[in-house]
Amino acid sequence: MEEIESGTKNALIKKRIINHYIYHGNSTITDLSRAVDLSVPTVTKFLVEMCKNGYINDYGKLETNGGRHPNLYGLTPDSAYFVGVDLQAEAMVLGMMNFKGDMMQTKTITPFNLKNDDECIDKICSNVKAFIDESGLPKEKIINININIPSRVNPHTGHSFGFFNYIEKPLNAMFSERLGYRVSIDNDTRAMAYGEYMKGCVENEKNIIFVNISWGLSISIIIDGKMYYGKSGFAGEFGHIPAFDNEVLCYCGKKGCMETEVSGSALYRKLIQKVKEGETSILSKRIKDNEELTLHDIISATNREDTLCIDLVEGVGRELGRHISTLINIFNPELVVIGGTLAQTEDYLIQPIEASVRKYSLSLVNKDSKIKRSALLENAGIVGACMLARSKMFEVDD
Repeated sequence: MEEIESGTKNALIKKRIINHYIYHGNSTITDLSRAVDLSVPTVTKFLVEMCKNGYINDYGKLETNGGRHPNLYGLTPDSAYFVGVDLQAEAMVLGMMNFKGDMMQTKTITPFNLKNDDECIDKICSNVKAFIDESGLPKEKIINININIPSRVNPHTGHSFGFFNYIEKPLNAMFSERLGYRVSIDNDTRAMAYGEYMKGCVENEKNIIFVNISWGLSISIIIDGKMYYGKSGFAGEFGHIPAFDNEVLCYCGKKGCMETEVSGSALYRKLIQKVKEGETSILSKRIKDNEELTLHDIISATNREDTLCIDLVEGVGRELGRHISTLINIFNPELVVIGGTLAQTEDYLIQPIEASVRKYSLSLVNKDSKIKRSALLENAGIVGACMLARSKMFEVDD
């Protein structure tokens, strides 16, 4: 990989070739030549060299009707591996992916409390090291680790402005020193969107809005097949739009943010309040006894047809759909993907969203926009983390 990272003209061409195979899978020399805008002899020369280095594999003849059968080339699965780390409020998920993009293994670490302190960093590092050791892979074959952080993240500078923001040096550099591997970081919602784009419900769509409704609320935007980051990497803070005159204090320090009414934390708050006011739920006893309650408990109760939980989830869906209609009017996307923890309530969330979108968005605009539930659901973050670990190694500036 050192030669590919050198920045020379040949290295950039090799990155473009690898990028083609990342996004399009196996292809013939002729198809690759058209995609990277290089002559067939030039592409052939590079492929021969990359096959010798082990990164590209000749997968044999492509079956065609008559004529010569061209060879198919693609990435060699075991030539390199990538590790993803998905940090969540109550769990840490680890994943290992091969060069071709196949998930090799995953591991969920619980209990885990994401906190803004050194003890949490120690736990992250020890678990990542143990996970890699358990894989038995040679260290030199693991060429990048990507860590998802649920906060405002500038992946280009390596800084997080939510968790671990007290560390002066870039987080990617700090983690790289602690782990002994190359490390990149990114925002969790962006990783989920990328995972869905590469391995989830996205088919041929190139203009997509991914909505992550979990404990908080955020979006990720894909324009013409590329992640939209914004100037500092902070694009997508949908949950902090001032949307309500409710005097509810958001964790960001402002009042009336959309997240205060449209999120898992809002759902949790409203359920507690409703039970204390006398309404009933299968979770009532646990709430009255002050037992620990998680968002997953509420989702489980919803899917078990708890009337109060269903009403509250549907209310969140109606409000979310109203504001998604604004996004549709602005961006005119081909696809809106609803993901995150609350998407596990299935139609209880999705149907109210669809109804509100039809009600509040322009019909001429929304007819172009499909709404789908995430196919990866709780796996979107870890799939995206691994996929980003790979793609970040081969980024080429246009």
